[in-house]
Formats: sequence, structure tokens, C-alpha cells
Amino acid sequence: MAEKKKIPITHTLIPEHTKLSDDEKKKLLEFHNITIKDLPKILIKDPAIKHLDVKENDVIRIQRRSSTAGESVFYRGVVNE
Repeated sequence: MAEKKKIPITHTLIPEHTKLSDDEKKKLLEFHNITIKDLPKILIKDPAIKHLDVKENDVIRIQRRSSTAGESVFYRGVVNE
């Protein structure tokens, strides 16, 4: 059976999801004086991040475009269940 290609989701209603590097993750957590467990969660199986090759405890940046706010940035910690 052929392996399925990982394709990023490009639907207009799905905001941009990116995985932070280890250095970016460390800076974010230190700046806000929090741990990975303090972040809101996103499941490792979430279709919006499947193409990012994530593992548990990674941090995902979600950038939403808004006509009133311009851009909003949110962070989520990847969990297995």
C-alpha cells in the first residue's frame, strides 16, 4: 500500500498552524514564566497539525487573521490524549 502524502490544510477557515523550534518554545515559556502544562492543549491527532510531524510536548503557534484585530496569535501544547 502506498504511503499517503502529508498535505498542509489550506482552507480559508483554518488558521495557520506552525510548530515552534525548541529554542522558540524555551523563550516563549521563559518569557511568560509558564510550563508546557499551563498552555491550552491540542491533540496530536488534530488534522490541522498532522502535516507538521509533531510529538507530545511540542508547541504550536496558531495565527488567525481578523478584519478587526488584524492578527491574533495563540499557542497550544501538543498532548497525546
